[in-house]
Amino acid sequence: MIEPGADREKIILTGAPETMLATLYGRALDSRSPHPILHDRAADDAVRRIDYDFARTGMTATSGAGVALRARQLDRWTAQFLAAHPHATVLHLACGLDTRVQRLDLPPSVRWVDVDHPEVIAVRDRLLPAPAGDYRTVGASVTDDGWLDDVPADRPTVAVFEGLTMYLRKQDGRRLVERITGRFPTGQLLFDCYGSLGIRLQRFVPAVRNSGATLHWAIDDPRELESWRDGLECLDALRSVDMPGVEELPRSGRASMWVLARLPGFRDVGRILRYRF
Repeated sequence: MIEPGADREKIILTGAPETMLATLYGRALDSRSPHPILHDRAADDAVRRIDYDFARTGMTATSGAGVALRARQLDRWTAQFLAAHPHATVLHLACGLDTRVQRLDLPPSVRWVDVDHPEVIAVRDRLLPAPAGDYRTVGASVTDDGWLDDVPADRPTVAVFEGLTMYLRKQDGRRLVERITGRFPTGQLLFDCYGSLGIRLQRFVPAVRNSGATLHWAIDDPRELESWRDGLECLDALRSVDMPGVEELPRSGRASMWVLARLPGFRDVGRILRYRF
């Protein structure tokens, strides 16, 4: 929740919802860089309005650039889908304080739905301006059954979920994939994931450890998900260590990625996935 202050908003969240502040701060740090990757000024504006100890996130300029790279790739895939389907529906799941809808130049014909826990949506409504056009927010857990039934199933649909899968249990993740791909006629799923080693190393992630959140679901074989629904196909499975734009990271980040890319297991710690159905 938000507690009104004289100049800034005090946010009190715990567990997985609190970790949204880490990614927000990462994008803000990137925007302050002399050579920003994402140019997310709205994230920086939101951070400056929040009364929170962002040191808890453990974010640095280097890790913030990594967050920006991941967000930019998901933005690009979303934009590509909307260029091909200008009357599409976008399901932005576990949206947190992500400014994706503000970052993308949306055709007015797009239907955009931001979904997150009610307390997170309340924070979002206070801190981020609602865009013009066919835009709505839904206050619900993405694993709840009811909210999806209220989204019309009349258009191609792209579901984007960043920083979500690892907090779900596998059965909940599978159920979410099955519900989306079973409801809409055609579309794509765009999301990031951790491999098993990433889940095992969660205690070394300050934002996870300090919030009291727990990571559960690892995806080691992206092709496994294809068996969950007829016609579901993995189009891309980009390793985090070699995603497009790694050369734009600060020197320390480039060096770390170079090393991790050459260590068995570590190169599969994280991926960004794109499926079509």
